[in-house]
Amino acid sequence: MARIWPEQLAVKRNDNYSADGLTRIDSPKLLTQDSLVIYTNLLIFISAIFLFTMGSIPDEPPGSFIETLLVTGGILLFYRYACGRIYKRVRAQSSMDYFGAEKRLSILALLLYGMLIFLTDIKYYLHTFSIDGNLPVLTDISGLILFLVFLSLMWSSARKPYSAIFGRSQTRREFILSNIKSNLPIVLPWIMLSLVYDIVLLAPIEGLSGLLESRFGDLLFFGLFLFLVVLFFPPLVKKLWGCKPLPPGPLKDHLVEFCKKQNFTANLYLWPLFEGRILTAGVMGLVPGLRYILLTPAIIETMSMRELESIMTHEIGHVKKKHMLLYVLLIGGFGLFIGTLAEPLLFTMLSMDWVFKLSVSNAVNSDFFGALIGGFPLLILLLLYYRFVFGYFIRNFERQADLHVVKIVGTGQWLISAFEKISSVGGHKKEKKNWHHFGIGERIDCLAEAERDRGLIKRHDRKVMVSLLAFLILLGGAGYYLSAVETEELVSDYEERFIEFALTNRVKDIEDEGLWYHMVGDLMYSRKQERKAIIAYNRALEKKPLEIELLNNLAWLLLTAEDSSLRDPERALVLAQRAAQGKPSPHILDTLATALWANGRVDEAIATEWRALQKAPPTEANFYRSQIKRFSSEVYSPQSKF
Repeated sequence: MARIWPEQLAVKRNDNYSADGLTRIDSPKLLTQDSLVIYTNLLIFISAIFLFTMGSIPDEPPGSFIETLLVTGGILLFYRYACGRIYKRVRAQSSMDYFGAEKRLSILALLLYGMLIFLTDIKYYLHTFSIDGNLPVLTDISGLILFLVFLSLMWSSARKPYSAIFGRSQTRREFILSNIKSNLPIVLPWIMLSLVYDIVLLAPIEGLSGLLESRFGDLLFFGLFLFLVVLFFPPLVKKLWGCKPLPPGPLKDHLVEFCKKQNFTANLYLWPLFEGRILTAGVMGLVPGLRYILLTPAIIETMSMRELESIMTHEIGHVKKKHMLLYVLLIGGFGLFIGTLAEPLLFTMLSMDWVFKLSVSNAVNSDFFGALIGGFPLLILLLLYYRFVFGYFIRNFERQADLHVVKIVGTGQWLISAFEKISSVGGHKKEKKNWHHFGIGERIDCLAEAERDRGLIKRHDRKVMVSLLAFLILLGGAGYYLSAVETEELVSDYEERFIEFALTNRVKDIEDEGLWYHMVGDLMYSRKQERKAIIAYNRALEKKPLEIELLNNLAWLLLTAEDSSLRDPERALVLAQRAAQGKPSPHILDTLATALWANGRVDEAIATEWRALQKAPPTEANFYRSQIKRFSSEVYSPQSKF
């Protein structure tokens, strides 16, 4: 048989073949990639996103912008120095050294990034990009860009070792951009989901906000998003990774015909991963027209045709066994579970005596402590899930695809031969294990066992099926249990306890109980803890139902609460009318006018605001005029800003 390798491949060809024309006698010395790097990057980015989204954004920064800038600059300079030192130790031609340095420095970047978030006011300043809070995702994207600044410093130092090891010289800018594009698919689904969600919330459609914030709305939106990702994400990733179609020729014709024999269609692409010198292949995409098998030039150049056919069959096995759809299930299902768990877990933690006492003490920053208690356990749970549960399924999916080769090809010897080459040519140690793939030695042993006992294939398929059923039952049971948890009761218990603490420790010298609750309400309102403020004001009204300032404060809060679910314009109008009857001062009339406007009584609102303007001192006149203008030109909505 004649050679069928395409002339256009980037890797240097070796034209020595055995008599059958299929098996290559010599293979070029290629480099190995520690495949753990890809999965490590996934966990690193997940952790970075989690760290940034934990906790609230302060209304005012405790420190100055200059202080934040100096601390940020100092941390970045230290990281730049560490990158330079570590990459100097990377040996020429040692890809394992290169990937090891990248992993260590990525973890260091994550630690320093966390320090920067929690020890400075950087989130406050990045929040300015959110367009007055209308698109919170822009704040999160800004935080992600900041993390990419850390990684860009690492890639800047890695450029020269990379060039020496992989044989490609690039400018610093080209190298950094290529790494960003390679890692962008990891975070792109999260960016897309968050951006679309925020934009949809801005749509002036009545009831849409409430629907999306409901559990059914979450499921509906998430399902639609996953559908779009499954459909359009593979072509986008292919483009970002710089994949090119496999050139026309005998090789492509042979592989396309080979796929047809397995009743399988996919577009074949060259994958220039690490300059194409990595021995690997992959498949992505559920829809036949948008499905791609990716082959690095190195694996094409190194493998014989029978070995390459077995590798192709392995990738086809992933599709036949529905592994990509199962990945969506494993990731999406657990993501929904984490979202459901977040609030009950937070308030369960806060119900513990030692946690509660620490949260209300002056020993810790309340925002930081809340983020730590609410977010850190979720982050640990997420990492443990990916490390052990998701890793378990990945390993067994890979084994299932290996055994699919034995079933379809009729033998596993050519895949074993491919693994032997990956070990010897690529430098992978057979005995080396990792959490997401069985070691090469283990995979070879399993294939050899399947040659002797074909029943192993069915037993492993059954093992995967039982494992998936157990996962779904446990996840569904946990979700059902969480749905039965009275989260509102947990929240209410904590708020009641917090108010009781505030009463007994901060205003205990006041004998008037109604005044106690009034002051606690003012305290909670000043701290933007609106739900607690409403509870306290309601308690105060039970004691002092005619207290004018109390009526006014509660009415205003029910009109302007940042949490739109707390707004109640109808009740606010009743309270504001009672307050204005007792004391028609300018600020109370303004509250009444706002309540009238919120209830659609625009003419009455404008007339009432004119009364407030006439009573107001000249220094405050502009405010009341702006209110009149607003009532005339805008329509009140639950999203109205104040």
